[in-house]
Amino acid sequence: MLSEDCERYVALHHTLGFKFRIQAGLLRSFVIFAEACGNDVVHAAQVVEWARKAPSPAQRRNRLLTVRRFALAMRAEDPRHEVPSAGAFGRARHERIRPHIWTDDEIARLLRATDMLGTADAARPLMYRTLFGLLAATGLRSSEALALRVRDLGEDGLLVLETKFRKSRLVPIHQSTRDALNVWLDAHPACADAPLLRSTAGTSPSYNTVGAVFRELTRSVGIRPPAGKPGPRLHDLRHTFAVRSLERCGSDRAAIDRHMVALSTYLGHAHVTDTYWYLQSTPTLMTAIAEAGEALHRGGAT
Repeated sequence: MLSEDCERYVALHHTLGFKFRIQAGLLRSFVIFAEACGNDVVHAAQVVEWARKAPSPAQRRNRLLTVRRFALAMRAEDPRHEVPSAGAFGRARHERIRPHIWTDDEIARLLRATDMLGTADAARPLMYRTLFGLLAATGLRSSEALALRVRDLGEDGLLVLETKFRKSRLVPIHQSTRDALNVWLDAHPACADAPLLRSTAGTSPSYNTVGAVFRELTRSVGIRPPAGKPGPRLHDLRHTFAVRSLERCGSDRAAIDRHMVALSTYLGHAHVTDTYWYLQSTPTLMTAIAEAGEALHRGGAT
């Protein structure tokens, strides 16, 4: 059965240490589609038909390539499996989304907007204010913040475990960040094993729920355009942290070099080159680049 092959394939990736959540969901969706058509092996035409149902070119290609990798693995066992062409939807053009670099005023408006979340869950407004503030102040991935436990807050900072690259790290935090976390914990105390950020039911919100709340709040305060149009993403708070950190180095090249290594470690990147993607041009950085260019033109140090 195709469903059994799919589960074996997913289990193999989990055993190898991959989270494989999105891919597993896509594969299971395809298998349901294929088995509804009466098939127990992968047929290339059906992969394309199923992938074409995705709402965007990028998602169609992601669907295609995810099932194609599965088909390649299955074909090694059974030649009846067909492998769809990687170019079925044409050649991909990978364009990184330009991040929104948040201003201090925008972050303050976002945090104030959490007061509007007053519902039956009394912890909700303060929990989201603490979460969004933590992301802005530390550059943590949202998944890392949601995975934190009470015990992970120590005297030296936050202990981040099970990160994107399976690398644990200690994240030092400013006293103002620690004070905000203590305000949250004083208002909603819990045992050491409990999620650091949680509802009154004791569970952390899901990534999708946090994203929905973020979009709701940013629209309510005019930071994000109406539904259906792109706007600031939650992950842009991480971009902003990286950019603002570099800005503080000014035009001191030696300081920038040292800072890049430290910032890469702080953000939990596998390689320092990964950090460069987070550094977008801002007026402050462009001024520093211009000054360095003028110094080079004059024959001075850069």
